[in-house]
Amino acid sequence: MGDWPQGYARHVFDKLDSTLSEAARMAPTLSGPAWILAGEQSAARGRRGRAWATPPGNFAGTLIMPRTGSPANAALRSFVASLALREAFVEVTGQTDVFALKWPNDVLLKGGKVAGILLETVGEHLLIGIGVNLRHAPTPEQVEAGAVTPVSVFSVTGVHVQPEAFLDALASAFARFEDQFTTYGFSPIRTAWLSHAARIGEVVTARTMRDETVGVFEDVDEAGNLILKTAKGRVAITAADVYF
Repeated sequence: MGDWPQGYARHVFDKLDSTLSEAARMAPTLSGPAWILAGEQSAARGRRGRAWATPPGNFAGTLIMPRTGSPANAALRSFVASLALREAFVEVTGQTDVFALKWPNDVLLKGGKVAGILLETVGEHLLIGIGVNLRHAPTPEQVEAGAVTPVSVFSVTGVHVQPEAFLDALASAFARFEDQFTTYGFSPIRTAWLSHAARIGEVVTARTMRDETVGVFEDVDEAGNLILKTAKGRVAITAADVYF
């Protein structure tokens, strides 16, 4: 596994209500970035307040970072985290071609959802919550209709990865991509992300609470927006759930 990155603190708990909640409580006391890992979570959450199951053996972590720049700039950390997740998966499994990135914040393993990312801000800090199905995956009945089927690393690859070992790989990868992002901006991150994007060139549906847009996934622009080619022309999607 990669060496633990310099300047990043590490806090490991047997059980928490939520690593995101613990991060929010801890943030005011921190002066630099810190990772929080929990063996179990009793009140985990995903995007839009959805429940996120974290049975023992899965990965539940949050990175706390001082928030710099605009909110739009902070939101681009989801792409940094996605790339770091993919690199960590490749490192721990030894498999390279089975992982893909789903806009805006999921990682797929042979087409099934294996990891999700949730960004929140608390004061002057950015929280990057990450859940990974290392050992177990929710059943199809536990996810909303039309969502990508959940899978686990173990069920698909047969590789058993301990959460703390995965954190080592993830933290090291994130630090490298974060250095690239802060040094060179979003452009190289965007290029790398697109090279691993799921369903690029195919028809997808982007759905918000108010409407949905169907079109060909053409690109992700320099602001991180999903670009769809529709019957009415190219449309930039700022935030949505994407369905295949």
